[in-house]
Amino acid sequence: MGVLDFILNVVCLLLWLSWRSVHLDPLANSTPATLAGTLKKTERTRFKGWQFLVGLIVLLALRAVAYWQLGSPVNWTPKLDLGFVVLSFRSETLKTVTLYSLLSFLRFVLIFYFWLMVLSAANRATVEPDPISRLIRLHLGRVAGWAAAAQLIAPCLLGASLWLLLHGLLVQSGVIARLNSSTHLAGQALMVGASLWLSLKWLVPPILLLHVVNSYVYLGGNPLWEFVATTSQSLLQPLHRVPLRVRRIDLTPVAAIILVVLLLHWLPHYATWQMARRNLTIWPQ
Repeated sequence: MGVLDFILNVVCLLLWLSWRSVHLDPLANSTPATLAGTLKKTERTRFKGWQFLVGLIVLLALRAVAYWQLGSPVNWTPKLDLGFVVLSFRSETLKTVTLYSLLSFLRFVLIFYFWLMVLSAANRATVEPDPISRLIRLHLGRVAGWAAAAQLIAPCLLGASLWLLLHGLLVQSGVIARLNSSTHLAGQALMVGASLWLSLKWLVPPILLLHVVNSYVYLGGNPLWEFVATTSQSLLQPLHRVPLRVRRIDLTPVAAIILVVLLLHWLPHYATWQMARRNLTIWPQ
């Protein structure tokens, strides 16, 4: 069920991006430069923007019903991983499962756009961006013109704000316990927002690994490899002064991958284990 939930989130994200792409078409609202450009196509467009949006809403609703019907028979508990805490939802209640369906997709979209902002911030100094970088900037719109620090911080602040807004609903649904301290609640919100950085352990290592492969094996000319090379050089910039080259072998990407795993995977788990060991937690049951 976990794999199915991930696949459905991907499908929902594709529907969302398809809806967004309709409005991002640079030729849709452009002024024709020639007389031929004023001519309209005789064939009708099969899909319009609202159809993708309706399909997204219907799919989110249908999968909530499916989880409600199948959750208990297969003994599956929907869980939402927020980095520092994992929220469990009761599958025998339609209201709770519907809430999970919406929040699971919301988290998926938030991580996706956070990744786009990280990639945009990493490659913002590129004078002539590759096609993939241009596509990323197109999807981000005006956000792509923000300062790098703003692009890296804004999604975290949004995640923290969503936690504050949805806290009461989660308490009513029995997912989390009620808090009596506003300071406690603010700490939870900050950790939920900061957990977006932990998701980079699924983005940065694969890019650096592809960069290592492309550096020693010729894989042909492709915009993907140009994007990987440019992004990797930007991500590895802080380590360039460290002597990690052995003859013709550059170990900088390998060191960066190890560093990312230690900081974004091992260290948070170790900190959580230490807090649980000392009975210190901001997530009361």
